[in-house]
Formats: sequence, C-alpha cells, structure tokens
Amino acid sequence: MHLKNLHKVLNYSIASIWLVNGLVCKVLNFVPRHQQIVAEILGNEHSRLLTIAIGFSEIIMAIWVISQFKSRINAVAQIIIVALMNLLEFILVPELLLWGKLNSFFALLFIGVVYYNEFILKKELP
Repeated sequence: MHLKNLHKVLNYSIASIWLVNGLVCKVLNFVPRHQQIVAEILGNEHSRLLTIAIGFSEIIMAIWVISQFKSRINAVAQIIIVALMNLLEFILVPELLLWGKLNSFFALLFIGVVYYNEFILKKELP
C-alpha cells in the first residue's frame, strides 16, 4: 500500500474509533458499561450527563483527527488522554473493563498506532 494511502486509512481508522466510542457507546448508550465506569469513578449522581459530555468530546476528537488541523498537537492530546484514561480505569475499575487489565494492551496498541501515523509515517510522505 502506498504510504499516503496507509496514512489516510490509519487516520480514518483512528477517527472511527473515537466516533464509535463517543457516539455509539456513550451518547447513544449502547454500551452501558461506559456509564458504569463513569459512575464508579466520578459518582452516580451525574454519571449519564458526564458520559454524554465525554462522548461528545470523543466525537469532537474524531472530527479533529479527520480535519488534520494541528495534527501533532492532536496526536499528543490523544496519547495523553488515552494513557490517563486507561491508567485510571486500570487502577480504579479493572472489573468493569471489557478485557479487564488486558485493556491496557489495546490502549498501548492504539497509542502506538497514533504515534506511528503522526510522527513516523507522516514524515515519510512526499
């Protein structure tokens, strides 16, 4: 696959992950476990509202990824957000994670793809 096409595919894949997690899992609440995680960490009183706010933030992240506006800052933001979010969940609510503590492996994989796409692959593009 041509490097430019690979970069584009990775970009859309990364954005899709943010969009699905934000819209489907959180805003539309098709995966109630996400709201349970929010309730467990931040309290139950406003967990639905907070879950929706997090979901909309993830949708905005997807749009930002697609726009490629200030893509380096975006990549760093994604890496920090995913690392912190998964660290908190790993420590505070591992029993609510889809794959338990193994979720951290998938988070690291995602972080690696974001890093590779922005800081390695993009440098090689003409």
